[in-house]
Amino acid sequence: MKINAIRAFSDNYIWIIEIDGEYVVVDPGEAEPVFDFLKDKAPTAILLTHKHSDHVGGVEEIVKKYGDVRVFGPNETAKYNDVSLSGGTELELLGKVFAVIDTPGHTEEHISYLVDDKLFCGDALFLAGCGRVFTKDYAAQYETMKKFAALDDEVEAYPAHEYSLSNLEFTMKYRPNDAVEEEYERVKKLRDEDKNTLPTTIGKEKEINPFIRAKDLDEFVELRLAKDKF
Repeated sequence: MKINAIRAFSDNYIWIIEIDGEYVVVDPGEAEPVFDFLKDKAPTAILLTHKHSDHVGGVEEIVKKYGDVRVFGPNETAKYNDVSLSGGTELELLGKVFAVIDTPGHTEEHISYLVDDKLFCGDALFLAGCGRVFTKDYAAQYETMKKFAALDDEVEAYPAHEYSLSNLEFTMKYRPNDAVEEEYERVKKLRDEDKNTLPTTIGKEKEINPFIRAKDLDEFVELRLAKDKF
């Protein structure tokens, strides 16, 4: 399995999973970057994590161009889906089993996909961060972070945005430690060279992510509100 990072908009990543010459596209907010990468190779499936336009905006064009592409996503993306998914279910694609995890908070029905210790988490988890809680259901997002923390340390996480540097700048101010400082230096160097900082790992996030490290819901909310103003 190979994971390809395709840049979209100013800071989005469209992840393309490559398995034995076949492709699964994750959160295509734009179609053109997918076309540029795949050229005449049709993807087998599209996986959606949530409903926001920068994650679903390219779906219809991709399906129109390639035809027989199956779209999977949560109930909130039902207008695009061939099959709607919810947490606790499994999806079999290209000989692999994708576990579906409910990860609400950013949106009501946000889901993530785990396959071969690779986590496609949309906007639920970022390097040293998490998505804005547009639902205002902070308890749901806090529980989502606890779900991520319960995964194996070796799991690689593939968030959908390049927010690593700004997240670490926030963390350096509010919850610094040696691991955060070391990660900040790594990320700063990569961004200065216009290189991707992802994926991250669950083990790393347990050390540097203030939202995973929050001791309780009150601390989580305090940090999330502070980040919203940062």
